Amino acid sequence: MKTVRILLVDDHALVRSGFRALLNNIENMEVIAVAKDGRQALEIIDETPIDLVLMDIAMPNLNGLDATSRIRKNYPEIKVIILSMHAIEEYVLQALNAGAHGYLLKGAEISELGFAVNSVMSGETYISPAIARHVVEGYLNGNVGLGRKAESNISKRITPRQREVLQLIAEGKSSKEIGLILKISHKTVNAHRLRIMESLGVHDITGLVRYALRAGLISE
Repeated sequence: MKTVRILLVDDHALVRSGFRALLNNIENMEVIAVAKDGRQALEIIDETPIDLVLMDIAMPNLNGLDATSRIRKNYPEIKVIILSMHAIEEYVLQALNAGAHGYLLKGAEISELGFAVNSVMSGETYISPAIARHVVEGYLNGNVGLGRKAESNISKRITPRQREVLQLIAEGKSSKEIGLILKISHKTVNAHRLRIMESLGVHDITGLVRYALRAGLISE
């Protein structure tokens, strides 16, 4: 069986180390690279053959959802599984909308980790059973989480570039710092911020941070 070449993306060194050890002990799987955020992951993918990415959601500089969207657009052959500690149906929806092939809880058993990777590599979509149950219960109870107009689902309100700017603003970076990271002028950053506020209907940084938290762009 062909070895699955895996890129592990998480902003916590201990998490990266733990998952790397687990995956490397599973037959036909090998973590050949790790990244601390979505932006570094994209740089690695540009230079390294990757079959599958295990991607955290909330990371600095570029979150997992936006990084997933870019990977799926530029490298459609690469599979992506979102790693998250949040069993929230709205996050699942955002992950699938971004093009992810799976959504796996970080507290999953080792056997589920291997099963999820093999399922996705076989062309299936994998969602942790605990989340799938939660989604079904929501539908049965009338709380249609995936269908309601959630404030956290902002992907249709702002552009991908504006999502990047929003995340960096919420992380406390200045216009100058954001400009350096995204390689745009601080005036352009300010223009993006104004458009984001207009699109989301907020008028201060606190409101932007709140939206970023609900969208999973940053963690508390």
